[in-house]
Amino acid sequence: MTDATPARGTLARLIDIRPGEGPALAWSWAYIFSILAAYYVLRPIRDQMGIAGGIENLPWLFTATLVGMLTLNIPFAWLVKRMPRARFVPLTYRFFALNILGFATALYLAPPDWDVWIGRVFFIWLSIFNLFVVSIFWATIVDVFTNEQGRRLFGFIAAGATLGAIAGSATTAGLAKNVPTWGLMLCAVVLLEAAVFSMRGLARLARQLHEVPGSGVEGEARDSAIGGSIWSGITRTLASPYLLNISLFLLLFSITSTFLYFEQAGIAKRSFPDRASQTAFFASVDLAVNVLTLGIQLFLTGRIVARIGVGATLAILPAFSILGFAALAFAPTIGVIVAFQVLRRAGNFAIARPIREVLFTVVPREDRYKAKSFIDTVVYRLGDQAGAWSFTGIGALGLGTASVSIVAVPLSVAWLVNSLWLGRAQERRREHDALSSPLRGGGGGGGGAG
Repeated sequence: MTDATPARGTLARLIDIRPGEGPALAWSWAYIFSILAAYYVLRPIRDQMGIAGGIENLPWLFTATLVGMLTLNIPFAWLVKRMPRARFVPLTYRFFALNILGFATALYLAPPDWDVWIGRVFFIWLSIFNLFVVSIFWATIVDVFTNEQGRRLFGFIAAGATLGAIAGSATTAGLAKNVPTWGLMLCAVVLLEAAVFSMRGLARLARQLHEVPGSGVEGEARDSAIGGSIWSGITRTLASPYLLNISLFLLLFSITSTFLYFEQAGIAKRSFPDRASQTAFFASVDLAVNVLTLGIQLFLTGRIVARIGVGATLAILPAFSILGFAALAFAPTIGVIVAFQVLRRAGNFAIARPIREVLFTVVPREDRYKAKSFIDTVVYRLGDQAGAWSFTGIGALGLGTASVSIVAVPLSVAWLVNSLWLGRAQERRREHDALSSPLRGGGGGGGGAG
């Protein structure tokens, strides 16, 4: 933390905001609000379609999602190599918007017996869409804000994501029984265009933001194409112990999250007889998660990381997962599963996700887009694969929720150790950057690939 006087007003009472940061923070909020609102309009539709296609087919849908992730990373890396951020980000979002229009048209025109197959393709597509658009957002934010700013502001920026998720969930929960699915999809298209508008507003302020005393990031360099190889996201991740451990963090989170997701899907299918009720249920769960998340983000996230540091903050979610899976092993009931899912997802969105993004503020710019995209998409879906097929294998052996939870406990212990290692490694890189480039304000440019 620096000695600059915090800005006054209501916002300054929530977070430590410095002069000149307010407009960029507002555009960041609008940007992530639009993305998450679009996703959460679509997410309950995806979850219902996944059930309609058969829970037993979900592992295959997760496999297809991984293949899609691998395929899409190549053209995305090419865009990052050839174009500046102000061009490749809007192109990516508008590509996805055209996809949504295609799905809406298919649902409107196709006969009812096509719905299951359209639903399966949509399930795969949205699982790809979510990780890509959110990863691009955070890559942009990491590129705009410094490490020191990230510690103060990323939790609060993530609150904009939560407000968007609440708005999207509430929209679908309220309209699902009266508005056709294709109509809800059109809302998501409009929201993606709003995200493009907000991203451009943030880009215009990026250079001004880094003229704030002590931030010292070269705005000109951030307006240029990043260059490098289309394969460098993979190669640089594999060559860097730091990036490999970030990958491990995400892999362990994804495996354990998939265990809980499959349990929730089974509960919904047994408890709700029709598609509209299932969609409304998923939207209501999302709404509960996001209301809880918002309170934590606004009042606790920034204070927690300031008090205990990055490593200990990252360790909160795996520590809670150890307790939650242990409780689930002893009492595998519907109430415990739903409560654990809601609390765990809120902990991820409010604490683990924004603080995980701080880890990328101390890596080179190329890694922020290419390696980060590879980790956030392909590595995440590898975790889904491991979780999905492990869950299926445990079920094939005739074992139930208690056995899955027992397996998840040691995975969560390993995850906790990994979190503490990452916290120490991030601090060493931050200190190295501050010493080697004292005018950069503590981590604006990042260290080497190792």
